Amino acid sequence: MGKIIAVAGKGGVGKTTLCGLLIQHLCRTGRTPVLAVDADANSNLNEVLGVEAPPTLGEIREEIERDGTNHVVPAGMTKANYLEMRISDAITEEDNFDLMVMGRSQGQGCYCFVNGLVQTQIQKLQSNYPFIVVDNEAGMEHISRGLLPAMDTAILVSDCSRRGIQAAGRIARLMTELNFTPKQSGLIVNRAPGGKLDEGTLEEIHNQGLDLLGVVPQDDSVYQFDCNGKPIVALPEESPVRVALEEIVQKLGL
Repeated sequence: MGKIIAVAGKGGVGKTTLCGLLIQHLCRTGRTPVLAVDADANSNLNEVLGVEAPPTLGEIREEIERDGTNHVVPAGMTKANYLEMRISDAITEEDNFDLMVMGRSQGQGCYCFVNGLVQTQIQKLQSNYPFIVVDNEAGMEHISRGLLPAMDTAILVSDCSRRGIQAAGRIARLMTELNFTPKQSGLIVNRAPGGKLDEGTLEEIHNQGLDLLGVVPQDDSVYQFDCNGKPIVALPEESPVRVALEEIVQKLGL
């Protein structure tokens, strides 16, 4: 079965950027094909990777739900069978990785059905990939819903703020309460000025009982790439973000 790497943390801490670079690292080191899963309703992992987004699972679900007006389901085929057929279109196939995007339901209502589709597809596809990297939505919902059948590596991401570290600590405790037992887990602190943490941040990491995997420095190039619409995976090899993440993944043995 493919090894599942789950990346989680509060919103705005750079989870998707680090996910994209992690996927690129796995591809470069021959652990292919990788299944990249954008499990955030507000999806943008494709932009970090520099690829077109496939039809999202949410869009496909809405298409079928509106079948009474646009008749997309062929005559003689059930909605369930048509959904299973269309889900194969929700994966973009690249040279070394495939990308599946959750997306969102339109209008009012929760994302329960779409979450269920993601969970089912991961379980179905897990044996086809040596690694599955899941970019979780901000917060704790995906963890609490048991979106992932299991996780081999849990990477919590925070910025330097106490709120970010505390959010990572709450996610770590929730995983323990739900009996998730990843083989390895820990915290990456992202966007640290000069790549250094002050005493207050280190104290909060200790208070939360988190294992610090590494620190990724603030890099204006990431901001400029984002502003100019360039994929983050095109960062130069000497980028301090790329160098720091390479050290972390080596520490994890990935």
